[in-house]
Amino acid sequence: MFESVLVANRGEIAVRVFRTARRLGLRTVAVHTAGDTFHTAHADEAVEIPSYLSIEAVLDAARASGASAIHPGYGFLAENTAFARACEDAAVVFVGPPASAIDAMGDKIRAKRTVAAAGVPVVPGRDEAGLSDEELEAAALEVGLPVLLKPSAGGGGKGMRLVRTAEELPEAIASARREARTSFGDDTLLAERFVENPRHIEIQVFADAHGNAVHLGERECSLQRRHQKILEEAPSPLLSPEARARMGESAVAAARAVGYVGAGTVEYIVSADRPDEYFFMEMNTRLQVEHPVTELVTGLDLVELQLRAASGEPLPFGQRDVELNGHAVEARVYAEDPARGFLPTGGRVLALSSGSDARVDSGIEIGTVVGGSFDPMLSKVIAWAPDRAAALTGLDRALSAYDLLGVTTNVAFLRRLLSEPSVASGDLDTGLVERSLDALTDGLRDVPDEVLAAAALERMLSLETGDADPWAIPDGWRPGRPAWTPWLITPAGSDPVEVRVQGRASAAQVIVGEGEPVRASLRSDGSELVLIYGGRTIRFSCARDDSTLWLGRGGRTWALAEHERAESTGVSAVTGDGVLRSPMPGTVLAVKAAEGDEVEEGQPLVVVEAMKMEHTVTAPRAGVVTSLPVRTGSQVALDEVLAVIESED
Repeated sequence: MFESVLVANRGEIAVRVFRTARRLGLRTVAVHTAGDTFHTAHADEAVEIPSYLSIEAVLDAARASGASAIHPGYGFLAENTAFARACEDAAVVFVGPPASAIDAMGDKIRAKRTVAAAGVPVVPGRDEAGLSDEELEAAALEVGLPVLLKPSAGGGGKGMRLVRTAEELPEAIASARREARTSFGDDTLLAERFVENPRHIEIQVFADAHGNAVHLGERECSLQRRHQKILEEAPSPLLSPEARARMGESAVAAARAVGYVGAGTVEYIVSADRPDEYFFMEMNTRLQVEHPVTELVTGLDLVELQLRAASGEPLPFGQRDVELNGHAVEARVYAEDPARGFLPTGGRVLALSSGSDARVDSGIEIGTVVGGSFDPMLSKVIAWAPDRAAALTGLDRALSAYDLLGVTTNVAFLRRLLSEPSVASGDLDTGLVERSLDALTDGLRDVPDEVLAAAALERMLSLETGDADPWAIPDGWRPGRPAWTPWLITPAGSDPVEVRVQGRASAAQVIVGEGEPVRASLRSDGSELVLIYGGRTIRFSCARDDSTLWLGRGGRTWALAEHERAESTGVSAVTGDGVLRSPMPGTVLAVKAAEGDEVEEGQPLVVVEAMKMEHTVTAPRAGVVTSLPVRTGSQVALDEVLAVIESED
């Protein structure tokens, strides 16, 4: 085997590859951009580069560090044919398939034709290259609605649009092309018939340079939102052993059709109503994000197999030797706010703890600043158990113990998803999450009274234990009966709530909003608050970021603004009627109006992109655009004014 490996990636996948490479005795080299250095601590050497997408910079780093091999991880250059060829030209081992295989499978149109010739079933559709918008619209109608528009040059759900009516086609095509061009540099689209009640099942394949190829079973990836996977598991609760064998043989045939070497995944769409009917979707010519579930049920280290295959070693086992043991489930932790339509979030990680024996592949640490420059996935939590029910329970327990303060995440949403009856029973399809969104997100923005009480008492406690003048402590003391001290607590994204406290943090009565007095006390060790509230003992993890207090419990987190004593019991709020504000930090992709234009309520005005996700901001009212301070390409902050609409009256 080669002596050293450079990982041309970042975050959790870079750390994952380093872990195996170092176990095998290889020298490890990291590349990183300015300020993005979390993963470099896990490598023997690090080289700064201007961009993870720069082929020249990555190869220069390999030369400078003496790395004899490059592992691309996933994303960035992992499925870039030019990069694989450049490695070959530079006499650097590319830990992945031959460039010809990436080329054949990287273009969905060619991939479908290639595997169909090998006898692999494909979804009916139109995949001619170079279709104009009008030709693509006609092709979609010919295939038959509902239809799925997909970019030919990439995956991961980027640029995909489900279209159910002919009226939706023009805007869907324009939007899909724009996102495909931004994500992959190629806006070629294809149209496929959308299979109703579809399940997304993929087969992990492995091949060496000696003609050996096997499959390692399947992964169920049907729990998705906007074509982005959320939960993955192995094996699928749908497939029988016979169906698994058939799909596995089909996947191996697809890999052999392109002379594949290394780890790859053949993705299928399977009808939930007819599990024996499956169609090829695409082949990912790299390691998958969800590979840990396969590792846990097979006992194999897929990164080690990649490194050995790339060094020319034959596979050390055959198909008969592959056994699936138990069940594994993975949850992806994203920097997003499900309560606000899954808009991307950001911030600095103030506290981080997994607190369980589940596997956690993480790309962050305390102090990491999460911005909008990279994919919003922060980490993966993976649980294994002898059976599926126990694995789901283990994953829920692990998520309840996953504490991340400083960045809003989807952990509470993931726990709700795991509790869905259809998930527990294995009755899945790719539309389940979207159909259940209202129930899954209902109440996620609600802030329990005990959280607000803890926030007010934490402020009291900080004053009592600090250097403040004891006469200045707002405990309500006065000759005679103690007074109530009002505080304003402002949860992120919500209106201020008045919390009144009588007494000290160690022994108080608290009134939240218009509620009744509740006996309460609070103590703290700096990283944990213990609240006794109405006889209940409640523990919160806690951290402070300037004027914001973060509290966490059971997978939920709350960001509460600096506590300020109210001078009166009244709380006023100012509305921004007619003012469009950016729902997330990002880049303006399109401006669809101009100052002076008359617009209708709900009319799309500005398209903002962050973390590879588009969000269209619409007019909140009918009227005239009187201010439009942004332009295409502008960088905007959260809540920055995008436009002002004044009514014609």
